[in-house]
Amino acid sequence: MVWMMFAAIGIPLRKELGLNQAEFGLLASMPVLSGSLIRVPLGMWTDKYGGRIVMAILMAAAVPAVFVIGYASEYWHFLAIGLCMGIAGGSFSVGTPYVARWFPQRLQGTAMGVFGAGNSGAAINKFLAPVLIAYFGWRMVPQVYSAILLGTLVLFWLFSASNPAHLVPNTMRWTDQLRVMKDLRVLKYCQYYAIVFGGYVGLSLWLLQYYQGEYNLALPVAGLLTACFALPGGVVRAFGGYLSDRFGAHRVTWWVMWVCCTCLLLLSCPQADFTVATSTGLRTFHIGLDVTAFTVLLFALGLAMAIGKASVFKYIGDEYTANIGAVSGAVGLAGGLGGFVLPIMFGYLQDLTGVRSTAFALLFCMVWVSLIWMYWTEVRLRGADSSRSAKHDLQTA
Repeated sequence: MVWMMFAAIGIPLRKELGLNQAEFGLLASMPVLSGSLIRVPLGMWTDKYGGRIVMAILMAAAVPAVFVIGYASEYWHFLAIGLCMGIAGGSFSVGTPYVARWFPQRLQGTAMGVFGAGNSGAAINKFLAPVLIAYFGWRMVPQVYSAILLGTLVLFWLFSASNPAHLVPNTMRWTDQLRVMKDLRVLKYCQYYAIVFGGYVGLSLWLLQYYQGEYNLALPVAGLLTACFALPGGVVRAFGGYLSDRFGAHRVTWWVMWVCCTCLLLLSCPQADFTVATSTGLRTFHIGLDVTAFTVLLFALGLAMAIGKASVFKYIGDEYTANIGAVSGAVGLAGGLGGFVLPIMFGYLQDLTGVRSTAFALLFCMVWVSLIWMYWTEVRLRGADSSRSAKHDLQTA
């Protein structure tokens, strides 16, 4: 909720500071940048020192950064403070390995999915922030959020625990933890996560103003409809963890990518009128999604991304048990950087073409890269293995 705060207060800030679309995208993305860059060291520190102490320090450092946003006045103030408060977004690479190690491998997907349901804070943001803005002005939002974050810190410290058996050996060096990054599978999982998480973050930051610009909706209504995407993107993540435990990370991720591909193809269609020469003369047709169809497709996309976020981390829990903190940090970094770059690209494409739906076209192209990569490195190889196994069984019979 704190990490995505600029998605809500950025709307009045854009008017107050006179920002264009690209500048607004940069403003909304600054917390995502710092929250992404810090994920790898946070994951490594969690492996070495434990999630309880690292998470507590992280939240304590974020509280004052969130609070002072209410006193900023210049564009560069918000950019600089956004970098500082963005460390809250690094909490995911702390909580994931911290939670996973309390459970056996067969349940780690579900456990990480339940923890990842905290992504629903992006949806809570769409309900709470517009109300605070409407009644008290945008400067009240960071004050309330800093108080909530401080209360969360106190509750976490009182009711959390630590287990020395979950830590990596003291003899393990940073270079030993980072050596796993040479594995090409880590790069592949980074690309997957850049879509299912980076796309989720990017759209969570972008959709509020998209609804206002495309459909001329009031801020509270736009916030409510944006929550139809953001809320399942967090809550259903726990179910995605369960599906990944039961059916495997590969099968779930494969179908997630196809659902995302279909939804994004339809969402990419802009509002358009075209004229056709018919036997009775010229006829003009209109194509484009109305707000209801658009929201239904977004809801389906949010469900798919939520399940995909859990299934990608199931890969990590299965294949990198000893380095789950470092690898989850790297994959989380890729997802966070996707969330940073995408709103900027959305704004640039809109400024360049004037077409808002180019945001979805960009994501559609990214999904196709994943589908091709997954086919050549997983689907095709699994099919070959199945064929060899069947041939061997026939020969044996």
